[in-house]
Amino acid sequence: MDRITSDRTEQLALENARNNLPFIKRGKSIKDLRGVQVGVGDTAVVIAAGPSAKIFNPAGVLKANNYKGAVIASESAMSHCLLSGLVPDLVVSVDPHPIRIVRWFGDPELNEKALQDDDYFRRQDLDPSFAAELAHNRKMIDLLDRHGKDIKIALSTSASMKVVERVHQIGMQVFWWNPMVDNPDDPDSATTKLCRENGLPAVNAGGNVGTACWMLAHALLNKKRVAVTGMDLGYYGDLPYDKTQYYHELVKLVGLERLDEVFIHLLNPHTNTWFYTDPAYYWYRQAFLELAQDADCTTYNCSGGGTLFHESIPFIPLEQFIELAAG
Repeated sequence: MDRITSDRTEQLALENARNNLPFIKRGKSIKDLRGVQVGVGDTAVVIAAGPSAKIFNPAGVLKANNYKGAVIASESAMSHCLLSGLVPDLVVSVDPHPIRIVRWFGDPELNEKALQDDDYFRRQDLDPSFAAELAHNRKMIDLLDRHGKDIKIALSTSASMKVVERVHQIGMQVFWWNPMVDNPDDPDSATTKLCRENGLPAVNAGGNVGTACWMLAHALLNKKRVAVTGMDLGYYGDLPYDKTQYYHELVKLVGLERLDEVFIHLLNPHTNTWFYTDPAYYWYRQAFLELAQDADCTTYNCSGGGTLFHESIPFIPLEQFIELAAG
């Protein structure tokens, strides 16, 4: 796990945080969201961008049912939300990748050469054409230019400069926080040093943006009932390995002939469907389950699929959660 994700991101996150200091110093802290009413009542729905989001359309369900609670979306789920006519109350972004993440905000510099150089998005989409990717990007530029100023974003200091510049360009309301990259109780840790440098609090994001959304819902916004959607932390059983997020990293790590040994297959007892996950997502899954059991909220999984299941987490349809929230 460390070789796949931690080594790849920790140093980059710290470099980005220091490069972002000029923006951070004239911005707001995530602490400024404490006490702010985000959504009605004590419920929140997290929308992540796992495969189940395409199948069950959580943004469309929330829109159709006039859900009034807080809607917290990963940056990767913004297109799903905005294309469904739903403007999230809060967007969260944490990944430090230098070029990929800005795509979720609409990248004004995207061109066909950039698409040829990186197949990350194309591998994970049903439409593999460059033309479709460029058209979608233009649509996202338009949507974010129109709606960006109405959206609060909890932006990790680890964000790339491309993301930071784009977020400010479209006028999003930025609230900064530090990712917990190591032990914050160690006075010599990178996290502790980072917090001293910029004065911002650190958040345990569980290694991924979906968990960060959930963490902020209850720990920052004090929501007592939190539903997660699109939180698969894995893949449907019939998806080819080369369509998975960390495919290239895994091939480099173990070789093509040993991929079967790396992936972990799980039967979701609520759907009686097989899913599989890779070491990175399995680590995220285990971290989330540990965090959820200690959290001061009830967590509901309304994704409709995926690997995130446990006896302590009710697995229910999103429509049922909306009824609970209204009751």
